[in-house]
Amino acid sequence: MTFSLAARCPETGMFGVVVSSSSVCVTSRCAWVRAGVGAATSQNVTDPRLAKLGLDLLQQGHGAASAMAQMVAAGRFPEYRQLSIVDADGAVAHHSGAKTLGCHTSASGSGCIAAGNILKSERVPQAMIDAFLSARGEHMAERVLKGLEAGLAAGGEEGPVRSAGMLVADRWTWPIVDLRVDWHEEPIAELRRVWEIYQPQMGDYLTRALDPASAPSYPAAEDV
Repeated sequence: MTFSLAARCPETGMFGVVVSSSSVCVTSRCAWVRAGVGAATSQNVTDPRLAKLGLDLLQQGHGAASAMAQMVAAGRFPEYRQLSIVDADGAVAHHSGAKTLGCHTSASGSGCIAAGNILKSERVPQAMIDAFLSARGEHMAERVLKGLEAGLAAGGEEGPVRSAGMLVADRWTWPIVDLRVDWHEEPIAELRRVWEIYQPQMGDYLTRALDPASAPSYPAAEDV
């Protein structure tokens, strides 16, 4: 029901996750990032606690492989879980339990890992990795979004997707990108539309947080 990409940019240190599913509100359960620490996903029959645990373990100094082993060991039902993680060095790790649904597989590249279940094609994760790596030099959000679009173009999942989202963490405690589309006929296309609206304003909202005296003003209805 889900395909995702988690990645780290070696040039900027940003972490990003992008995900789509036939289920509603997939991003709230499956996608996790933490500035300076890592990115993680928990999907298939999802246990969000495992992704959070993975990031906690990375923050304590464990690498991706060690964190993944402990994530798998910590859960009561590892056979149902599909998990991915990227650490601050760009190392990746993945787990697909024996009861992962349908056609499922994963692919990895330098600093990135993609995985999916109930896929229409085994090519989906590799297509996501290839698109992400080919977009080197672009903003992290753009790179992971291109990965998601490539996964859809390669077949996506067996049924129609209904939700999508992406998170990007930079140097601050909050994600600089946190965009979500829920219960939509074309959620990935809508995510692209929302990102293109948000992208030119993103820097101004960061300035509002960090140096409000020099931040540009907005009409009152947008003054949030």
